[in-house]
Amino acid sequence: MRSMLFVPGDSPRKFEKASEGKADALIIDLEDSVVTDKKPEARGLTLAMLKGSRGPHQLYVRVNALDTGVTLTDLAAVMPGKPDGIVLPKSQGGDDVRHVATWLEALEAAAGIAVGTTRIVCVATETAGSIFGLGSYEGCSPRLAGLMWGAEDLSASLGATEKASGGVFHSPYRLARDLCLMAAAAAEVAPIDTVYTDIDNLAGLEQETRAARRDGFSAKALIHPKHVDVVNAAFAPTDAERTWAEKVIAAFASNPNSGTLRLDGQMIDKPHLRAAKKILGQP
Repeated sequence: MRSMLFVPGDSPRKFEKASEGKADALIIDLEDSVVTDKKPEARGLTLAMLKGSRGPHQLYVRVNALDTGVTLTDLAAVMPGKPDGIVLPKSQGGDDVRHVATWLEALEAAAGIAVGTTRIVCVATETAGSIFGLGSYEGCSPRLAGLMWGAEDLSASLGATEKASGGVFHSPYRLARDLCLMAAAAAEVAPIDTVYTDIDNLAGLEQETRAARRDGFSAKALIHPKHVDVVNAAFAPTDAERTWAEKVIAAFASNPNSGTLRLDGQMIDKPHLRAAKKILGQP
């Protein structure tokens, strides 16, 4: 999964347009993109979108945060539509995942869904306090599928006046990004890069996505359909990377009892083999 496109939960028209694109996942949003008065209506529309979708996309629903008191209401409304997963905003750590997982177990049973199959992706850096919970996701639940870092709400939590300049995040946001990446790696789940908000700057989007992939992120959250193709292409291995990966795998296949090898004048070992298989999408 490379691209996760947010779609407002109260806009079937935007959902239909997004469904025509090539995003790997659509996140139907019941949180920030829906005003309070429209949330009840959006729950019904979201359920209809889930039930009516026939596309290849994975379908997630971003519910409202636990501190709003309406998370369970959101879940109860949409689970009959059998979403592939739930996005939990403003998550504070592993305890929040376990809390939602308990609700999902009962709701899955009621909806005729195989218990344990609905995944959870957490937006894990939206408050100052959440940064200190990043180490608690490891082993918290087999449902946990990814950790996404977010800058917009974190800025408000910090009381900051600016997140970035010249297309580069300031240090508090780089810290949140990097710690989220490490937390996802420790928990063995997908690290998901934050949205890119300069909608028409596709060159900047490509640059940010390539940097995310370089550092280890495997997907990026998106807010506009025009970003999908750029992000999907940026996450694809380059020809040079494919060639290197194929050579590494071939070298170890020819020397199965060797822990280290020499390839093009460089030492390679098992971590290089794991990296090569990841590039080629091999287990």
